[in-house]
Amino acid sequence: MTETGEGPVPAIVLVRPQMGENIGAAARAMLNFGLDRMRLVAPRDGWPNPKATAMASGAGRILDHAGLFDDLAGALADCDYVFATTARGRELAKPVLSPERAMEQARALTAAGKKVAVMFGPERAGLENEDIARANAIITVPVNPEFYSLNLAQSVLLLAYEWRRQGGEVAHEVLANTDHASAVEVEKLADHFETALDRAGFFFPETKAPGMKLVLRNMWSRLALTTSDVQRLHGMLRQLLRDRG
Repeated sequence: MTETGEGPVPAIVLVRPQMGENIGAAARAMLNFGLDRMRLVAPRDGWPNPKATAMASGAGRILDHAGLFDDLAGALADCDYVFATTARGRELAKPVLSPERAMEQARALTAAGKKVAVMFGPERAGLENEDIARANAIITVPVNPEFYSLNLAQSVLLLAYEWRRQGGEVAHEVLANTDHASAVEVEKLADHFETALDRAGFFFPETKAPGMKLVLRNMWSRLALTTSDVQRLHGMLRQLLRDRG
């Protein structure tokens, strides 16, 4: 076994995988989301596999350090807690978890110093009951019940993404390519518009002018303007005033 890994992350155990391409794609999915411990149990086409290497592309180091085992017992020997991914096996008395709950538990277990594994079955039929019997819990993805078959690499990607999301590394909403305008920039923009509107007779009648100006000032401060937005609005206003002149 040559597996290496940094930090408390689950081992991804591929049980009797059949296609090298799927192993390579699984490695890419793992590295995308910060998982670096792969274990292979009796891969059908032997190991190493050039098709896996080609598909892994930049994630080749996951394959280089993957652990190779003859049987599942060896692959799980040092693990404290094991999840089995399957749409079957419900006849076995085990907790059946969603990916969200499973990775929440995995985070807690690894934080406590436990070694965790998530195992995936071969492409054709998935994990056998004898495999699932070695697991502490089952992970079932809420897929369409009329078509529940997931590609091996897709399954790995889904769980790897959920692992990373549970760690708080996923920003659920961001404003890309932005440089928020400073308070001074917004104030100068408000001054520019207020002056132009005042000259155009917008603040009428005069008795209501202070309240109208206050509403506009509040509007400018409420908007999430970027420096680029402010510059464009200054330019638009200058062009409008130039045309009027």
